[in-house]
Amino acid sequence: AKTLCKNDCMAVSEGANMPSTPEAVEVFLKNEILYGPGKAANAGGVAVSGLEMTQNSMRLPWSREEVDSKLKQIMVNIHETCVKYGKSSSGFINYVKGANIGGFIKVANAMLAQGIV
Repeated sequence: AKTLCKNDCMAVSEGANMPSTPEAVEVFLKNEILYGPGKAANAGGVAVSGLEMTQNSMRLPWSREEVDSKLKQIMVNIHETCVKYGKSSSGFINYVKGANIGGFIKVANAMLAQGIV
């Protein structure tokens, strides 16, 4: 992480689940590197799995284009949530913070809707 920052790296996006150490993430955020954590950047695979389960349970034949369109909207929503909850007053977007807060709010709202809380 330090070497990437020293070499003017502008962005790091995880393609797996948490391959960067917490110390590396701290370096990226301290240096305001655009850092996409796996929970946000790598969400496409999980989203498509969910779409596939929905399609199968509803016995709907979605085309490749329909699935791609639904996936695109899911990823756009994830980005918008990260920006909403992760943007600082300087304009820097902390995608870790945004993803964590957005995820927490989504779970809390689901618990409220189910009457759990």
